[in-house]
Amino acid sequence: MSDLGRQSFTDKAGSAMKPDSQKGIFEQAGDTLKGKSDSAASSMEPQSQKSTTQKMGDTFSGNQNEGTDQRGVMDKAKDAMGLGD
Repeated sequence: MSDLGRQSFTDKAGSAMKPDSQKGIFEQAGDTLKGKSDSAASSMEPQSQKSTTQKMGDTFSGNQNEGTDQRGVMDKAKDAMGLGD
């Protein structure tokens, strides 16, 4: 997934797997900014025009933006392991 404004799956996974308690303030701020940018880019493109890979990535990261639980699989896994915010 190399669309403008979108994060790669590798970047998302790497960021999600590192506990916030081990991140510095600038890394946390960067993650927040990247997440919001990715979510905005996801929202700009209609579901009907997204590739299967984009849809899977949005589902995985919680970027469906359809009024449902916006937490992705990685966030839910972090919570289950006690690594959430």
